Amino acid sequence: MDTLSRLIDLARPQASLDLRCLLSGAFDIDHAPMEVGIAPFHLVLDGGCVIETADGAQVELRAGDFMLFPRGAAHRVRDVKRSTGGAVMTVGHDGMLPLRRNDGGGADADGKSGSDGSAVPASIHTDVDLLCGRFVYAPGSSALLLNALPDPLHVSLGGAQTLGALQTLIALMRGEAERRQAGALAIVTALSQALFAMALRVHGEGSANGAGVLALLTDARLGASVQAMLDAPERAWTIAELGERAAMSRATYARHFNERAGVTVMEFLTQIRMTIACDLLLRTQRSAAEIGETVGYQSEAAFGKAFAQSVGVTPGRYRRRTEADDAVEA
Repeated sequence: MDTLSRLIDLARPQASLDLRCLLSGAFDIDHAPMEVGIAPFHLVLDGGCVIETADGAQVELRAGDFMLFPRGAAHRVRDVKRSTGGAVMTVGHDGMLPLRRNDGGGADADGKSGSDGSAVPASIHTDVDLLCGRFVYAPGSSALLLNALPDPLHVSLGGAQTLGALQTLIALMRGEAERRQAGALAIVTALSQALFAMALRVHGEGSANGAGVLALLTDARLGASVQAMLDAPERAWTIAELGERAAMSRATYARHFNERAGVTVMEFLTQIRMTIACDLLLRTQRSAAEIGETVGYQSEAAFGKAFAQSVGVTPGRYRRRTEADDAVEA
């Protein structure tokens, strides 16, 4: 498994499509902050809009643009002209998702029936066709990936290299949701996760000179050492050994790694170990001692101390708290 795929697997983001927006003229939609573990996203299918962040920054999105709020920050969706006022919003259904629009009608009022009997919006002018959803992830096992992302994360998926794949992805998502055949929910969820992976890949390729875990992955030499740490977290790695994986001297490797990651090599190794430990606590019933040994700690006490310092709670409390959260959701 490649490194990015492994990090996504550890984060375990569960995709959910919430709403489709067909908007024209003036609109200003407020999005309140989300609780920890929920990352809302917007994907522009057609047209354009402006996302205004909590600090007042305004980012214009066009078709193929994807924006994710990894830590659930508050934001607003506005028309490109930043107009005031606007028509009243209505919520109907387009046969795929709840449909928000501000043209004074709804799918039931001005749409037509599709071949499967679902309502299909009429072909009227809209300034933006926006798909809104969220990724729900487990705090702890997602930290290595999600905490390293900018908030918001904005990438354009409409470039020449990704436009065809994006259009195919969107068509599949919409088609499966509209037909609602057996397995449709699983397929749409998987495609949303593919969208997430595509966005991270594009962001990583565009941040070759930046810092963070995705910047490490784009560095051919450093990326090999990150893969080695993920493959064998139990190994008592030294900087010299990891430097050999990167074909660098110990000092050069340590300096270069720190510049790209923003943390030292050993701090990053600890982050990897704790991320994997969180994942094992969530996915398995293995004891804390067994998990600690799997990620490189010779005693349960040493593992528990390192885990508490990194995650903020003991391994046992982390497992119980997460199980309790899952029970509440169920």
